[in-house]
Amino acid sequence: MAGYLFRGGRFLDPNKTDLIDGMEVLVEGERIKEVSRKIKSSDATVIDLKGLTIMPGMIDCHVHVMLPEVEVRRIENYPPTMMAFKAAHLMQAMMSRGFTTLRDTGGCDFGIRDSVEAGLVAGPRLFIAGRTMTPTGGHGDARRRTDHKPFCLCCNGLSLLSAIVDGVPAVLHGVREEMRRGADFIKIMASGGVASPYDPLESVQFTRDEVAAIVEEVTNWGSYVAAHAYGADAIYRAVDIGIRTIEHGNLLDEKTAKLMAKKGAFLVPTLVAYDAIKRRAREYGFTDDNMAKNERVYQAGLRSIEIAKKAGVEIAFGSDLLGQLQNDHTREFQIRAQVLKPYEIIRSATLTAAKLLRREKDLGELKPGAYADLLVVEGNPMLATEMWQDGGPAISVIMKGGAFYRNRLH
Repeated sequence: MAGYLFRGGRFLDPNKTDLIDGMEVLVEGERIKEVSRKIKSSDATVIDLKGLTIMPGMIDCHVHVMLPEVEVRRIENYPPTMMAFKAAHLMQAMMSRGFTTLRDTGGCDFGIRDSVEAGLVAGPRLFIAGRTMTPTGGHGDARRRTDHKPFCLCCNGLSLLSAIVDGVPAVLHGVREEMRRGADFIKIMASGGVASPYDPLESVQFTRDEVAAIVEEVTNWGSYVAAHAYGADAIYRAVDIGIRTIEHGNLLDEKTAKLMAKKGAFLVPTLVAYDAIKRRAREYGFTDDNMAKNERVYQAGLRSIEIAKKAGVEIAFGSDLLGQLQNDHTREFQIRAQVLKPYEIIRSATLTAAKLLRREKDLGELKPGAYADLLVVEGNPMLATEMWQDGGPAISVIMKGGAFYRNRLH
């Protein structure tokens, strides 16, 4: 089978701490056929890397491709059709920054994911949560105070984001609906949030019985539950019940981090979101209350990563940037570099992210049998993060599933 043979560059193995010289990568079809020195192939097209670095395509474990506005309420003016086109634009921008896989943690449905897989729209491969589960008044309840009923599922973009569910029967129905509609995992709102209008930041949301019912049902489907959570109490209870990934986790404490490590739970920090909100969100309608909540989590974010790392918690890469803030995406590298080494950040966006997705055989590493999701970049991502400034390094090649999204070398 004809394919592509990448040679003449430096090889990034996220299991290591520096680049490897002399390794070659043979791609056949949508997967990697061989990784070794001096590969022999009579019919593959040779791509001369000219000393550049070949690395795995990156994975962002916390995005919202269906959130094109910083001020979420504005989405009620968008029909779902417009939301889909805006999602395509956001996905292509992320792909251009080197993210070949995205984990959408609320809003994206099977139609967007399956359209990408079918080649109807170019973009990263998607793993989706569907609508987020939220209690009345919780972080995902975007209604006005004068609204008394949930949004219908046909009228505007807000209806795509969350399901308002209260009580065990309702949460079970909500979970089953999202799994029936093709969700890869389920996300719940386990605490208050920055952008939500009503809930205190450290509020603990859903009852223990509701969370336990969700975890049991999703586990029965062969999947897992992610939880939006900031406060240590909310995180501890969620992990203790069986939540597998904690999104944000800024107010994490040592006791809770130890439980996360013991249970094998992942932390997905999204520090660039608070940085971008602090600098830019007021112009897009963030209120004084929202900005005050953001300042609390902004100040605590780096410390939560230090606590998690010390406890041995697996840390994945996330961003959580909404709408107009998306162009700050790669600042997450510089922010994390204050407490993590560059190779640890790359690992969080490759190996650890693939492990979180339960797709270690397919993603996160250039190895035989894995999807040919790869980048060719300038510089050494294992030793420096400055290269990711201003949208990232000069990326000469972006390949997903053996198909070129960008190729400036051939």
